[in-house]
Amino acid sequence: MIEFRLDLKSGVPFHRQIVDQIRYGIASVRLLPGEQLPTVRELAVQLEVNPNTVRKAYSDMELLGILTTQQGTGTFVGDQQIEIGEAEKQHMLEQICDELVARGHQYNLTLKDIVEHLQGRLNHGTEEDDNISRRD
Repeated sequence: MIEFRLDLKSGVPFHRQIVDQIRYGIASVRLLPGEQLPTVRELAVQLEVNPNTVRKAYSDMELLGILTTQQGTGTFVGDQQIEIGEAEKQHMLEQICDELVARGHQYNLTLKDIVEHLQGRLNHGTEEDDNISRRD
């Protein structure tokens, strides 16, 4: 299961963020076919959004054949494989980097500070890096 989060400052509609997280979860095999997703109500409470927002995300994905909903039992990941294209990966990387730099500036960190820290992680590795490698 993935941990759903919303970025309140991104400008991306909440339902789109939910869709993207499910898509990336499936593409990265963190969500497996047949895996049950939180109910609309559960996810709405967790993310502090209107249930209609979650319902729209689930409905959009059901129309694409990515999710299946079984009345009375819940919403499940379908069998459809998802691949994230290079252009979309680059776009996501740009967004992540923009957010990282903006948050760093809030704490008076320079781009050089951030790059040096990331370079240190790359050179020395971290437990999180090991965990990421194990998932791939």
